[in-house]
Amino acid sequence: MRVILPMPGNEAMAGALSERLDAELGVLEWRRFPDSEAYVRIASEVRGKRVHIVCTLANPDPQMLTLVFAAAAARECGAESVHLVAPYLAYMRQDRRFNAGEALSATHFARLLSQNFDSLVTIDPHLHRISSLDALFSIPTHVGAAAPLLGEWIAQNVDAPLVIGPDQESEQWAAEVARSAGAPHVVASKLRIGDEQVRVELPDLRAWSGRRPVLTDDIVSSGRTMIEASRVLAARGMAKPYCLAIHAVFAPGAFDHLAELSERVVTTDTIAHPSNAISIVHTLARLIAS
Repeated sequence: MRVILPMPGNEAMAGALSERLDAELGVLEWRRFPDSEAYVRIASEVRGKRVHIVCTLANPDPQMLTLVFAAAAARECGAESVHLVAPYLAYMRQDRRFNAGEALSATHFARLLSQNFDSLVTIDPHLHRISSLDALFSIPTHVGAAAPLLGEWIAQNVDAPLVIGPDQESEQWAAEVARSAGAPHVVASKLRIGDEQVRVELPDLRAWSGRRPVLTDDIVSSGRTMIEASRVLAARGMAKPYCLAIHAVFAPGAFDHLAELSERVVTTDTIAHPSNAISIVHTLARLIAS
C-alpha cells in the first residue's frame, strides 16, 4: 500500500498522484514556532506502507530540514520505506570546483537526500558535466523526460513551429522536442557573461521565415536567455516566439519581462506557476509505480 504525503505547497500534485495511482493521500501537519523552528507530525497511518513524500525543491533551503524531519517521522511511525518525489531537483548546478574552497553542492545535496530516502523520482534534472544522477546518489533514482510532452503541446497549439534550443548543449534535447512536435529545429549559441547576463547568437533563419519560433529550455530562472533570444528574433523581423520550459523557477520579475516579449510562456507543473499548461503527473505516476 502506498501513501502519497505532500509537503507544504505540494498538495495539488500529491492529490493528482494519489488519484492516478489509486493510493492513499496522507496528511502532514506542519507549522513554525515563534523562533522559526519547524513542527512536523505525520497525521496518517503509515505503518507497514510505502511512503512517497512529494516535495518540489524550487526553494530548497527553507524546506530541507522540514523534509528531513518528515522522512524521519515516517520511519519512526513504522513506514516500510520512504521515497522522495521531487518534480524539480535543486542544487545540480555546482558539480565541479571552479575556485579553491567552493562547496560541491551537487554532491553534498545528493548525499543528504540519499541518507534520508530509499529512492528518488524526478523530472529532467539540470545536469551539466554529470551524465546521470547515479553518479551522485547512492539510492535508486528514476528520471522522467518532459521533452515529448513539450513537443506534443507545440504540435497541438502552434502552427508551423520552428523549435529553437538555447545553446549547443541543448542539441539532443531540442531535437527530441522537435521530433515530438513534428517540426524542424535549430540551436543558438550562448555566452554567459554573469549570473544575469548572456549573449545569444542565432543561426541564419531566413529559410524558416514563415514559421513561428518556439524557444525551449529545461529551466527558466532569470529568463535572460529567452529574453535575449526574443530580442534577436524581433530584430530579424520574426514573429513573437512561444517560450516553453520544463521548470518554472522564475526569479522575481523574470516572468513579466519574458511575457512582454513573447506570444505566450508555457511550462510544466513541476513547479506550481501561472504559466503551467503541461502536466507531468502521468510521467511521475509511471515512475513511482515502476
